[in-house]
Amino acid sequence: MKKGWAVAVLAVLAVLGAFVTPAAQVKQGGPINAADTAWILTATALVLLMTPGLSFFYGGMVRLKNVVSTLLQSYMAMAVITLMWVVVGFSLCFGDSFHGLIGDPRTFFMFSGVGGETHPDLAPTIPLMLFALFQLKFAIITPALITGAFAERVRFKAYVLFMVLFSLFIYAPLAHWTWHPEGFLRKWGVLDFAGGTVVHMSAGFAALAGALVLGRRKVHVENTPHTPANLPFVLLGTGMLWFGWFGFNAGSALSASSLATLAFATTNTASASAMLTWMAFDWMRGRKPNALGACVGAVVGLVAVTPAAGFITVGQSILVGFVASVVSNAAAHFKSRTALDDTLDVFPCHGLGGVVGMVLTGVLAKDVGLITGKTDTFLMHLLALGIVTVFSFAGSYLLYKVVNLIVPLRVTQAQEEEGLDLSQHGETVGETAVAAAAPEASPALKAEAPTPERSVPVPA
Repeated sequence: MKKGWAVAVLAVLAVLGAFVTPAAQVKQGGPINAADTAWILTATALVLLMTPGLSFFYGGMVRLKNVVSTLLQSYMAMAVITLMWVVVGFSLCFGDSFHGLIGDPRTFFMFSGVGGETHPDLAPTIPLMLFALFQLKFAIITPALITGAFAERVRFKAYVLFMVLFSLFIYAPLAHWTWHPEGFLRKWGVLDFAGGTVVHMSAGFAALAGALVLGRRKVHVENTPHTPANLPFVLLGTGMLWFGWFGFNAGSALSASSLATLAFATTNTASASAMLTWMAFDWMRGRKPNALGACVGAVVGLVAVTPAAGFITVGQSILVGFVASVVSNAAAHFKSRTALDDTLDVFPCHGLGGVVGMVLTGVLAKDVGLITGKTDTFLMHLLALGIVTVFSFAGSYLLYKVVNLIVPLRVTQAQEEEGLDLSQHGETVGETAVAAAAPEASPALKAEAPTPERSVPVPA
């Protein structure tokens, strides 16, 4: 029974799904705009593509014996968060507001009341269900971003449990505060066009907490050089992320409009600026311009422009990409000299990239930014920065501790040395390790099992 709890939970959800009677959509707006609907359908698919893109981006950076586990952690978010979102996640983020702090879990329980009509507050020109599905993709990628910080040492079951708790107790409140019409940060005038605060800052500070709680890997303590398993994977993942980010940012206009076009342009330009800046900064410090740095720089630019994409000019997006790239590059370089084992630099890139984007949004935002002589928005952004930082870091730190009491967060030393692919999943890159995955198999079958070293050649 101890191993059957997951099946029991899924069985309960299946029964609920079969017998919960969907209610009619309570609030209905005006007519559906076909162009807006077509664009947001496309944007929703683009944002979902980012999660597989992230899996390749992270999977190519880890050691060969951890590639499968790292890929799977991102894919797992698509399954787990989707079911959570339908049951209660959308309600917590966008349900009837409780004092601007959290949504009523009953509002859209099991997607009841989420229909094909527009909604006057959330989805004025597109079906409410489409809005809910678009927002789901943001909820999916956020916990997946965190995995890079504790890559190569986290127990799979513990990660799944943490992902569930993080989405309920960290992501949902932040999304409600920032994006719900009654959220208190939104009422304060805090601007987050597409998730710099809700997605990247929350993931970045949760990653920092995770790296501290799980501690250092043996190879990190011994200062063993880290060789990425597959740089082409990193390049592929970067391309998928860059492509999908057009849905992430331009889709957040929720319309096929000039605003979406502006967000599309600033997204592309900031990423280009950050990529070139990262490579130039490395070159200035005596390092060769390399593919890994170019990819990381491009993603940092995408992160930083996310909160500002619809509020700044194309020219200003060059500045956003430049500043974020310098800050994240310097932070990653400094981190490498400390005892902090954030495996894939999630905090320097996503956490600090989100911070830079949030602050620069308060400075540059059209009509309300500091650059136009207005101080209210900028000051509110600084206050929100403090609140989100403390909430995301302290809340995540507590959740890690809670999870560790239920399921040990970290694998054993032997499992870490063996690699998470085999120790957690019984697989290696290329094919299943039969002997490890099925110890009860026949001796003949075991004899045919490939060794991890022979399962796939290390890329040149």
